[in-house]
Amino acid sequence: MPSEKGLGDALCQRGPRSCKDMLARGTFLTGWYTIYLPDCRPLTVLCDMDVDGGGWTVSKKAQGGAYEVFQRRVDGSVDFFRDWDSYKRGFGNLGTEFWLGNDYLHLLTANGSQDLRVDFRDFQGQTSYAKYSSFRVSGEQEKYKLTLGQFLGGTAGDSLTSHSSMPFTTHDQDNDDASNVNCAASYHGAWWYNSCHSSNLNGRYLNGSHASYADGINWMTGQGYHYSYKVAEMKIRAS
Repeated sequence: MPSEKGLGDALCQRGPRSCKDMLARGTFLTGWYTIYLPDCRPLTVLCDMDVDGGGWTVSKKAQGGAYEVFQRRVDGSVDFFRDWDSYKRGFGNLGTEFWLGNDYLHLLTANGSQDLRVDFRDFQGQTSYAKYSSFRVSGEQEKYKLTLGQFLGGTAGDSLTSHSSMPFTTHDQDNDDASNVNCAASYHGAWWYNSCHSSNLNGRYLNGSHASYADGINWMTGQGYHYSYKVAEMKIRAS
């Protein structure tokens, strides 16, 4: 009989490596699925099979959908003001809000080109989005540095390009370009801050318009620094 390791290796070799791979194999429903990382470890991810492809016929749908969701804010039930190790490992609730983990995000983006899509819904039910090419997160030795290609458009505008080439910062590890403050502590989040930000999607969950400055789920080119979105999702797809 094959060993447990042998069975695991076989599953890895035959198993899906991405949500796009799942879609190509005939999985069309948004949900949680197991994919395999380059080092053959299994990883449970939320596959968004609807956006950029919902309602299409099977033959066309293979060109759209199939994003791995790595960040999700929907109701404020999970505290995102967390330390470096929490963001490294990932945290949250599969049914509501989560951060997949910077180590996993690095592994998912290390090989091959990935597109990034950011989706928003405000408290009035209006939706918007932004898309980018060549999204990559470096490993921990490089402080999970963000690399972005081109802004590919979207109704929310571009509030992320200014963060490209920046390392990740949390309240207990300050890697930003601000000389006198820790941006994560100042804006109650964790992000690829420069000095400090034009987006802050791991900020406080606030109910729409807020008097405080830039400490919510803010996207500057969308609704500015005094509006926190009801829903924000960040997701990647192999190009």
